Amino acid sequence: MKKKAFFVLGVAALSVVTSAATIAVMRALDNDNVEAPTQSTAMADNDIFRQNPAVDVAFASSVVSADYPDLTYAAENAVKAVVNIEAIQQVEMSRRSDPFLEFFGFPQDPSGGQPYMREARAGGSGVIISEDGYIVTNNHVVDSATKLRVKLNDGREFDARIIGADPATDVALIKVEAEGLPTLPFGSSDDLRLGEWVLAIGYPMELQSTITAGIVSAKARRLGALPNEFSIESFIQTDAAVNPGNSGGALVNTRGELVGINTIIKTSTGSYVGYSFAVPETIVRKVVVDLKESGVVQRAVLGISFRAIDQSFIDQMGEQTGIDRIGGIYVATVTEEGAASEAGLRKGDVILSVDGVEVNTSAVFLEQIGKRRPGDEITLKVRRGDTTKTFTAKLRNKAGRAELLSREEVDVTAALGGKFADVSSKLCNELDIRGGVQVVSVKRGGLLERARVKQGFIITHINDKPVYSVADLDRLTDKVTSIDGIYPNGRASSYTIL
Repeated sequence: MKKKAFFVLGVAALSVVTSAATIAVMRALDNDNVEAPTQSTAMADNDIFRQNPAVDVAFASSVVSADYPDLTYAAENAVKAVVNIEAIQQVEMSRRSDPFLEFFGFPQDPSGGQPYMREARAGGSGVIISEDGYIVTNNHVVDSATKLRVKLNDGREFDARIIGADPATDVALIKVEAEGLPTLPFGSSDDLRLGEWVLAIGYPMELQSTITAGIVSAKARRLGALPNEFSIESFIQTDAAVNPGNSGGALVNTRGELVGINTIIKTSTGSYVGYSFAVPETIVRKVVVDLKESGVVQRAVLGISFRAIDQSFIDQMGEQTGIDRIGGIYVATVTEEGAASEAGLRKGDVILSVDGVEVNTSAVFLEQIGKRRPGDEITLKVRRGDTTKTFTAKLRNKAGRAELLSREEVDVTAALGGKFADVSSKLCNELDIRGGVQVVSVKRGGLLERARVKQGFIITHINDKPVYSVADLDRLTDKVTSIDGIYPNGRASSYTIL
C-alpha cells in the first residue's frame, strides 16, 4: 500500500510539458436507423412501475430537475474574482566542472564552480476581496517570492506586493494597484452543512479559470500539515477536484460567497485522488483583517496545553484521570499568569464549550480560539469532577499581554527568515547547552542571511534573552538586534543586526 502524503497545491513551473488530451466523441445515431420499441416491450416497462409503486415514485423524483442545485449563478460570478498568481523566486544553483571534458582540454566554467542565481517560477491562485486590489491567497504560494505577477480572469495583468503572510494558517494578503475590480463576498463557513454543494475555482495545471463541484465531506479536519507551534488547522474537506495550482483559489457556496481558501490535497500520487481541504472563511477573514489593519496577525492565546478526549485518550489516560466519557478538551497544563490561569482554570479540567460552541475535537477548539484577538473575552463551560462550571477568560497575545501587537512588535520567526527545529538532547549534552533552536535552512532576504548566519547554527540567545526551544522563539516580539549561539562543531558566534 502506498503511503499517502499532503501536498500544497502550488505548481512549480521551471519547465512545463503539455500532452494532448484524447477526447472520445459519441456520435448521435441517425433517427432513420432507430427502431421504436415494440408494444410488448413498452407494456412490460409500464408493468414494472405498476407492480412497484415505490420504485415508480423514486424514479420520478430522481429526475426532477428542480431537485438539483443550480450552480451557474455562483460559478459565472465567482470566477471573475479568482486570479492566477505567478511567483518568481531567485534560486541558488551550483556550477560543477566536468572532469571528463576538462581532461580533454574543453573550456570549463571560469568561476571555478561558484554558485549562481537562477529564476524559478511557481503558480497558484488568489481571490480578489476588495475593488481596490486586495487579494487573499496561501502563504506557500507567495513564500520567498521576489516578484509576484497577477493575471485576472479578463486577461489583465498586474504586479503585486505582499501586505502580510501567516504560516500558521497558510493565509497571505497581497495587493495590486487597480480600481473597480470584481470581488467575491465572504460567506459563512460556520453555516456550511455536510453534503452541501460547493465549487472550487482556481488555475490548476496552468489551466485558466477552472471550476469543479463537490460536496462538503467533513468540517474541522486537523491534518498536522502546517509546521508551526501556533498552527490553526480546522480544514473544510470536500470532494471537489483540485490539483497543483489551485492553492489560494476559492471555495464557494451555491450563493457565490467565499467560504474557504483551497490549500491542501491528500494524495499518494501528487495529484487529486478524491480529497481536498480548504482553510475556513472564519480563519481567512480574521487573518486578512489583521494583516490589513496592523501588518501582523493578532494571535489569541488561552495559555494551556490540551488534548481532545477521544477513545484513544480514554484508553491511555482514562484510569489515570478518572475520565470515562468521550467529549471535550482535557486541560493538561496551565501557563502561569496566562489567560486560563487568571480565569481560574486548573489542570484536569475538561472544557466542554467555547461561547456556546461544543468543542469535542482539537480542530474545533483551535478554530474557536484562533478566530479571536488578544483582549477578547470568551465564556468557557468546564467540567471539573462531577460539577460543571462557567469561566470567563480574557485572551492574551503570544507575549502574554491582553493587547494587540503593533507593527513594530515583529514576528521574530518571520523576521529571521528561515526554518527552525528544537535541538536534540544529545546535541545539547555534547555542546553543554540547556537548549536552543537550530537553523534548518536560511531564506533569502531575512535577518539570518543579512548577518551571514549559516545553516546548522544553534540560536541560544536573541537580544540577550535565552531561547531554549522554537516555542520560546515564537513568543518573542521585540525587534532583533543581536543573535548568539553555537555551531555543531563547538564554535560560538555572536551576530549584531544593524
